[in-house]
Amino acid sequence: MTTDAFLADCRARLAFDLLSNTWNAVVLWALREGPRRPVELRERIGGISSKVLTETLRRLQFNGLVERLVSPDTPTRVEYQLTGLGRSLLAPIDAVGAWAFEYGDEVMAAQETACASDPQSPRPKC
Repeated sequence: MTTDAFLADCRARLAFDLLSNTWNAVVLWALREGPRRPVELRERIGGISSKVLTETLRRLQFNGLVERLVSPDTPTRVEYQLTGLGRSLLAPIDAVGAWAFEYGDEVMAAQETACASDPQSPRPKC
């Protein structure tokens, strides 16, 4: 791996892509304690629509991070759980969360300063 691996390595980009989607990390974190039904995930997460949750779960399943469990019961019961690969992302997600907890106020202050200096500037959330 070169010193520019994050720029050149497709695997590094893949990892950043997986973690850059807000809902990916949130859903993985919500599954850390065991299998959950979609309705339980929505209640636990808050602020996510059924459609977005379904899309996120499918994306995570496609990437091998969660698995869909279908019970043979009637009515059918569907749950999702982390795979070993998905569980391996919990430590990086926790590290990013710890960073956000420690430095989030500084980031928000920088955003406020940027917006206050030029509110017409094409910046996000100004």
